[in-house]
Amino acid sequence: MADLSTLANLAQAAAVMVAVAFGIYQVRQLGKQRRRDAAFTLMSSLQTRPIVEGLALLDTIPEGLSGAELRERLGDGIHDLNGLLATWESLGILVFHGEVGLDLVDDFFSGSIVHSWRKLGPFVEGLRTEIRRDTRWEWFQWLAERMIERESNAAPVPAHVQHRHWPG
Repeated sequence: MADLSTLANLAQAAAVMVAVAFGIYQVRQLGKQRRRDAAFTLMSSLQTRPIVEGLALLDTIPEGLSGAELRERLGDGIHDLNGLLATWESLGILVFHGEVGLDLVDDFFSGSIVHSWRKLGPFVEGLRTEIRRDTRWEWFQWLAERMIERESNAAPVPAHVQHRHWPG
């Protein structure tokens, strides 16, 4: 009887171990799916007309324009830039809360985010003063600063250079 009891205990322990291993596997698969979904969402978010137009406008403006100069220069195009800022703001929040990885955002948007901050930082800071609200576009600034920090540790290497021997 002791042998049968020992055998039953071993079988039960093995079943628990298999269940735990399967649970770990499922959690990992869920994490991979979540990362894929996040990547697809990020990719899709940049492919909207307002964002593409906002990026195109960004390329046409010089650095350091005040809010008044920017509004005068762009007219209704300022709305496209606001859409772009809202996208960067949302990404900053998602990264901070761990919903989207900083590496993924870096791969997709680091150049555009840093470029946006370089061009629009003075506008954002002036807007904060104008509306007396330091939290305006705060997560955009936070995200841009994270990208700038990463680039200060190592200069960005273009994918076509860094991965030219892919998949080898």
